[in-house]
Amino acid sequence: MKSHYGIYGGQYVAETLMAPLNELEAAYASAKADPEFQQEFHEILRDYVGRESPITEAKRLSARLGGARIVLKREDLNHTGAHKVNNTIGQALLAKRMGKKRLIAETGAGMHGVATATVAALLGMPCEVYMGAIDVERQAPNVERMKMLGAKVNAVTEGSATLKDAMNEALRDWVTNCDDTFYVIGTVAGPAPYPEMVRDFQRVIGDEARRQCLERYGRLPDQAIACVGGGSNAMGLFAGFMDDPAVKLVGVEAGGKGLSTGEHAASINGGRLGVLHGAKTMLLQTDDGNIIDTYSVSAGLDYPGVGPEHCHLHDIGRAEYSVITDNEAIAAFDALCRFEGIIPALESSHAVAEAIKRAPTLPKDAILLVNLSGRGDKDMENVMRWKAAQGK
Repeated sequence: MKSHYGIYGGQYVAETLMAPLNELEAAYASAKADPEFQQEFHEILRDYVGRESPITEAKRLSARLGGARIVLKREDLNHTGAHKVNNTIGQALLAKRMGKKRLIAETGAGMHGVATATVAALLGMPCEVYMGAIDVERQAPNVERMKMLGAKVNAVTEGSATLKDAMNEALRDWVTNCDDTFYVIGTVAGPAPYPEMVRDFQRVIGDEARRQCLERYGRLPDQAIACVGGGSNAMGLFAGFMDDPAVKLVGVEAGGKGLSTGEHAASINGGRLGVLHGAKTMLLQTDDGNIIDTYSVSAGLDYPGVGPEHCHLHDIGRAEYSVITDNEAIAAFDALCRFEGIIPALESSHAVAEAIKRAPTLPKDAILLVNLSGRGDKDMENVMRWKAAQGK
């Protein structure tokens, strides 16, 4: 198993977590090599999630921009409405294999919480989800979905009351109850083996998209673009093209109100090296090492760190990481709604915004593959509030 990506990653945790991490690592290595486990995983993705998800060319939007063809990988069409379910199914099956009786999770935008609650119901396991109190308010529809699915939702009021603090509480729960509890981390962050494990469960996105582009266009895309908070949807997409150097990998961080304002969540572009949630990574912190409160209109990107593999890909130049502001993301949200009849998640809108910027600078035969990581039902009220505050 891979514990480090260059200088990033590792297991910076309390001694009490080393035994459950070692147990998890051994169990995952065994499951990864077990054809029966892999078959069950892919059968559920097919028969329950509805995979494979299609690719859709955004023809009207591309024509309006006058440049590259924008092609969407439609993770928004998955059961539960986002890419998160790919990973929760994999981890829940692993929990069952390990004999764990209870699932816990952290969530920001709520999609990972919904996906964890969904698979817990499917497998008949109790589930608790930790969610920042601010996110509970701005993602109320997903809170109700989690409760409807039988999960207990714990609103976390400490710190900034967002995703970072939810993850802190979930880790505390796991330390206390690791004998019977499995912590379903929602992104490619945290201590090893989580970054590798989550990437492996999400790489179905990139593997499908690579084959679909070859079948439809006879070639690979020029660029593969995805939003990055912790970075699981991006790493899932990138994994399919990692060995194709001609495909430029582009991660898009949340610029909030702009890097210069300090109100953003761009850990690679605006952060520094540190340790967060059990891994060495780039994160937003003060000179004294205190975590800086992040800001984004998108709850799912509102996280002060980023997956360690993303940091390494940035350092070696295999991927580039740009920044999109709230204003740009909302404009892209509106554009996809009005030109394509697709309501994207605010997280995904950051990736769409980056494609909108790039498309006019490229020839008409260029292909920009954008991971539409989720649908925007959950964000409607948030978008309306944001527009009202802006006088729009």
